[in-house]
Amino acid sequence: MTKVIVAPDSFKGSIDAAAAAQAIRDGWLDECGDDSVRVLPQADGGEGTLDALEAAHPGSERVTVGRVTGPDGRAIAGEWLRLTDGTAVIEMAVVSGLPMMERLDAFGATSRGLGEIMAHAIDAGAQKLVIGIGGSASTDGGAPVLDALGSRRPPAGGVKVLSDVTNPLLGPNGAAAVFGPQKGASEAGIIVLEDRLRAWAGEIRSRPGTVHADPDAPGAGAAGGVGFAMLAWGATLEPGSAVIADLTGLSDAVPDTDIIITGEGRFDAQSRGGKVVGHALQLAKQHDTRCIVIAGVLDADPGCSAYSLSEIAGSSASALEDPARWLRAAGRRAARDCS
Repeated sequence: MTKVIVAPDSFKGSIDAAAAAQAIRDGWLDECGDDSVRVLPQADGGEGTLDALEAAHPGSERVTVGRVTGPDGRAIAGEWLRLTDGTAVIEMAVVSGLPMMERLDAFGATSRGLGEIMAHAIDAGAQKLVIGIGGSASTDGGAPVLDALGSRRPPAGGVKVLSDVTNPLLGPNGAAAVFGPQKGASEAGIIVLEDRLRAWAGEIRSRPGTVHADPDAPGAGAAGGVGFAMLAWGATLEPGSAVIADLTGLSDAVPDTDIIITGEGRFDAQSRGGKVVGHALQLAKQHDTRCIVIAGVLDADPGCSAYSLSEIAGSSASALEDPARWLRAAGRRAARDCS
């Protein structure tokens, strides 16, 4: 009996990680019904973080927050996940995410909702915070997050902030220059945002309740500078895919596994740098485990068996129209090839 783990990221804009994993598992079992196939959907600190950890932790509880500030200032409902050990898991993408904007607004988008969710979790007795900050809409340096937190300090168990980027706060590789355009900033707007972030980096040093934070620290520019604000609040920044692999049990499961199947919407040259698929490939290599990559589109060679949904379906449009069908087909093909 072959032991298989299916551990994809979400196929963004198409299918979430849990549904993708289930479809691949079903396809594999269509061909190799006696194999042991375990699904462990993954995330990197962005979209799907709550879902991945909820799936891996039976007994966890979604906590609803009635009204928080959305990224465009409108009131929305918020939520966080309470794990059985008292850890609160928070996902910025579902409260302050870019897709929630009715229109792009590089100057007006706010991260305040994230701080309001954090405050709610702390007030509810969270022993530890795990915060995924991928997919943000704002470039405000995280100042509204700290405003919402007020005098609250990190809980006794500490705060882990998860991100898949290592950009500093300022400069040509910083939050404004790299991520500003996708949030609606023009070339002139990027200069204004950079000036605002630089001023904020000086101002935060005199803010009560903060510690010294280096704007050049890797990840300080994550989420439009929220990473920097979290460092100043006393949190630690960590690679999201690695932490979530630990929290979901993937890291512990790989050594006793024959095959790990991972995937994402597009595998390209950036996939190895802090992304779910890249981390899965690293785990597989460390433990001499066979790895298979399934992607909507393959734009680079992962160095292992790989399957493109666009090729299997005949086109990208067909793959996007019914991703579960083609993921199942990819699972069947992978199983046939392995057997």
